[in-house]
Amino acid sequence: MALPPPLSAPKRSASKRKRLTVILGAVVLVGVCGYLVIRLLVASGITRGPDHLFGDQHLKTSVALIELHKVRYGKYPATLGDLKFMGAWDQIALTSVQYTPAGDGLSYYVEVQRGWIGKPDLQMPADFWKGTGYSPSLKPPTP
Repeated sequence: MALPPPLSAPKRSASKRKRLTVILGAVVLVGVCGYLVIRLLVASGITRGPDHLFGDQHLKTSVALIELHKVRYGKYPATLGDLKFMGAWDQIALTSVQYTPAGDGLSYYVEVQRGWIGKPDLQMPADFWKGTGYSPSLKPPTP
């Protein structure tokens, strides 16, 4: 008795593979072009105003939430993920800052990493930090 031939997976046609390659290439090209456009906008300085405005708001929102945590729980959060009772918009601010707490939870360093598109250069007056646990000495070294 003769055995039937083994089953084989249907072969993709060359045109389907070619179409998929073209689509993938187009997606990569659009992504690279989008990245370059954003870099060009930031480098041109056109985003400085919005970066400063958004960065200022992100910093103040983050500090308010961090300080509220200290009032409620007696020490600063180990991570920003430990903060509770936040609004949906607060998440935007928290993902835009770098937070470094002291090991004992009694002080912290926070810095804005992104305003609207780029990193703003914010200089907060000393009075802004008065009464907070902010400590510039906790700033991590820059690579």
